[in-house]
Amino acid sequence: MTDTKITRRAMLGSSAAAAATLSAPAAKARPADTFDYEIQRSDDEWRAMLSEDEYNILRGGQTEWPKTSPLWEGTRDGTYHCRGCDLPLFEANWKVVLDKGWVFFEHSIDNAVLTGIDGPVRQYGQNEMAVDAIALVEIHCRRCGSHIGHYLEVTRQQNLHCMNGTALEFRAAEA
Repeated sequence: MTDTKITRRAMLGSSAAAAATLSAPAAKARPADTFDYEIQRSDDEWRAMLSEDEYNILRGGQTEWPKTSPLWEGTRDGTYHCRGCDLPLFEANWKVVLDKGWVFFEHSIDNAVLTGIDGPVRQYGQNEMAVDAIALVEIHCRRCGSHIGHYLEVTRQQNLHCMNGTALEFRAAEA
């Protein structure tokens, strides 16, 4: 592994450049910060280990379209791990299955995730060009910095971790 710093994204503006970046298939550029993640890889190393979709989500901060991951509706016992570094992030008994098409959890495993600020997400029905576009709380793996989803108010009673199934690897519990 190399000594390249991995950075977290800053809040996106509502400029045309930010909108083009959100909709482009290539990964978004992340501004430099001083946080050193435990797992650090060069961009070439990340690209070699991840598919294009995985790279765009985990490293570029993109969001998968609803119901595109088979994990969104599964209910088996087990643990969900970060696809970028294999850190256990969520227990299956904390999963909430909603017909929205993403993987939802009530909470994460202690010391597994970090948060940051993210711009509007068009897959959630938000318009990144709107004047009243809101920022979201973005969820990252605390060990490798990979983007795994957002913390959202899903119903008026629930705030949930809304994860990209593409960013997770499910491990079934041993019988």
